[in-house]
Amino acid sequence: MFTFIDENGLRVDLRFDEGPFEVEPRHVLAIVKYKDKWLCTEHIRRGVEFPGGKQEEGETLIEAAIREVYEETQVKVTDAKWFAYYIVHDEVPFCKAVFTARVEAIETFVGEFETVARHWLTEEELRAHPNLSFYMRDDGMKKMLQEVKTHVRQW
Repeated sequence: MFTFIDENGLRVDLRFDEGPFEVEPRHVLAIVKYKDKWLCTEHIRRGVEFPGGKQEEGETLIEAAIREVYEETQVKVTDAKWFAYYIVHDEVPFCKAVFTARVEAIETFVGEFETVARHWLTEEELRAHPNLSFYMRDDGMKKMLQEVKTHVRQW
């Protein structure tokens, strides 16, 4: 387990196994790489981040990850695989499951609601981006990007 304090001052526990969970995951995050670039979305308030969101009623976590990637980026992904999870110890703790996935198709981007852009960023561009979401700047994301390179061989 990797534990750190996020930018909001909250303790976060990051794990690279599939549980058991102290808090059941209800949120998802997808790490997708295509042609040596990371798929990111730009949230109108939070900034540039990996796609993700909340699991809907009757939906598996994998289905939620695939749906969220498409809704936020208009990129269809397949072969979603469990990668990690993290628990944010807020007043009401929550858990986010992290998946990797492969790009199946890229459609024309249509910004809707809170998503204003789709970005394909090299690792250097991602690290140096001036408008990263708070969670993309924390030690947990740095650890996930380090681990994803050793665990996901198709990249």
